[in-house]
Amino acid sequence: MASVKDVAHLAGVSLMTVSRALNTPEKVNQETLAKVLQAVETLGYVPSLSARQIRGGASRSKTIGVFALDTATTPFAVEMLLSMERTAREHGWNVFILNVFEVPPSQQTIDLMLSHQPDGIIFSAMQLRTIEIPPALRSLPLVLSNCMSLESGVACYVPDDADGQYQAVRHALKRGYRSPLCINLPQASLAWEQRQLGLCRALTEAGISVADVPQYSLSQDDAYQETIAALETQLQASQGAPAFDLLICGNDRIALLAYQYLLSRGLRIPQDVAVLGYDNMIGVAELFYPPLSTVQLPYYEMGRRSAQYLIERWEQPTIHRVACPLVERESC
Repeated sequence: MASVKDVAHLAGVSLMTVSRALNTPEKVNQETLAKVLQAVETLGYVPSLSARQIRGGASRSKTIGVFALDTATTPFAVEMLLSMERTAREHGWNVFILNVFEVPPSQQTIDLMLSHQPDGIIFSAMQLRTIEIPPALRSLPLVLSNCMSLESGVACYVPDDADGQYQAVRHALKRGYRSPLCINLPQASLAWEQRQLGLCRALTEAGISVADVPQYSLSQDDAYQETIAALETQLQASQGAPAFDLLICGNDRIALLAYQYLLSRGLRIPQDVAVLGYDNMIGVAELFYPPLSTVQLPYYEMGRRSAQYLIERWEQPTIHRVACPLVERESC
C-alpha cells in the first residue's frame, strides 16, 4: 500500500507540501497541487485520517478496524461488537466500526476502512456464513468473528454448534424424554450440519435410532410458518395426542411459534411436550411462559477472542469453535 512518502517522492515535493495539498489545497499553487494529485492517483494512495505518517510517527493508540455485517443493526449480535470494543479499551486500543451491506465490501468501503490505517481487521457477521476476503485486506492481520473464509489460512471464531446441540439434547434425554421431534434450520445453513452431528451423538449415546426421529428442516431462513405445518402433520398422524414428548427447535423464533401452537391445542409445556430452543435471544427467551430452555450463541465471547487475537498477535490461522452453553429454564 502506497505511503505519503511515496507520494512526495513521485511528485518531487516535501512531506509538508503533500500534507498541505491534501488538507488545505487552497494554500498550494496550482502546479504543485496538480503534481501531488497526479501522484496520489498514480499510486492509488489512500490518505490517512489520522495523518500519522505526516506527523512523523508520533505515539498513538493502535486501532482495530471492524467490518460489521448486520452485527451493529440487530439486538442479537450487538454484544459481539461491545465485547470487541471493551477488550480493545482494556488494552489501550481503539475500535473503528464500519457497517457493510454486501460481501465482499465495495471498493469504496474498503478504501474508507484503510484510510484509518488500522493495525488489524475483524470481519463480523450476525449469522454464521462464509465470506470472500478482498485481497486488499489480506496484507493486514485479519480475523473473522461468526463467519468463515472461503480460503484457508484465516483465523475464524465460530460457535461450537455440534457440542451445543449435543449438550442440550443430552440434558433433555437424561431427564427422561425419549421421543423427540426436530424442526431444524434450513439445510443450507452452515449451522445445520454441525447441529446434526451433535443431535446424532446425543441420540446414539441414549440408544435412540436417529432414523426413528422425525425431522423437518425449514425451506429458508425466514420460513417460520412452516413450523405450524410440521406440528399439524405430526398431531394429525397421532390423532391429536402428540407422539413426541420433546420438541427440538433450530432457534428461539421457531420455538416461539411452536409455543403458541402447542398451547392453543391445549398441550402443556413441559408436562405434555418439552421444548428446546437455540440462540438465547436477548430480551426474548426468558419472556416465554414457561421460560425457554435454550442454547447460548457465544456472541460476546467470539468478539472478545477475535479482538485478543489481534491485540496479542496470536498466530493460529484456523477455525476456532467457541462453546455454546446450555441455558436451563422451565420448558425442559
